[in-house]
Amino acid sequence: MKLTVLGATGGIGQEIVRQALGAGHEVTAVVRDPARLSVTGAGLEVFRADLTDPGALRSAVAGRDAVLSGLGARRRKDAGVAARLTRTVLGAMEAEQTRRLLVVSAGPVGPAAVEDGFLDRAMRGMISSLLKDVYADLREMEAALAASATDWTSVRPPRLQDKPLTGSYRTVVGGFPPRGRFIGRADVAHAMLAMTDDPATVKQGVGVAY
Repeated sequence: MKLTVLGATGGIGQEIVRQALGAGHEVTAVVRDPARLSVTGAGLEVFRADLTDPGALRSAVAGRDAVLSGLGARRRKDAGVAARLTRTVLGAMEAEQTRRLLVVSAGPVGPAAVEDGFLDRAMRGMISSLLKDVYADLREMEAALAASATDWTSVRPPRLQDKPLTGSYRTVVGGFPPRGRFIGRADVAHAMLAMTDDPATVKQGVGVAY
């Protein structure tokens, strides 16, 4: 497949690029600073662009089978960036009639697993309160996805960890895995690539966790 990866210098973004190249895909990595991208390999195009300008992104998404985005706030004070930049991406994709889009959101944005006990629900509530601005940003992003013409998927992980790829995790379309508390960034990337051509995940939020 021909894939475009946004936020390609982030923890999940770099893993998407690395794993996609390893699987033989053609990858366009959209970055602001090419020096921050440590991944190399045959089939990789590094595309430098201003992510606030839909026009600058059009050639990066034109003719692609899918766009995968790791864009989002890295710190609480960055809240607002996910919705703002995703709207730019949507504008570029709709102009080029590129339909498939997968983004990283967060577990607390979607519904809790009905099987969760008191401890998991209490932890979820506490984290949601502490990061309310970040999650408000992600909810706004998901609302923009739902209003768009794209075939979107919002991937919702819990707490992220820097761990080696396992390929072993749980996913729930429209929900969240019971007692799912952690997942490695490499496995989130793996899940996103696996969902790229999965029609069951189109226009859905998908919880993913160990």
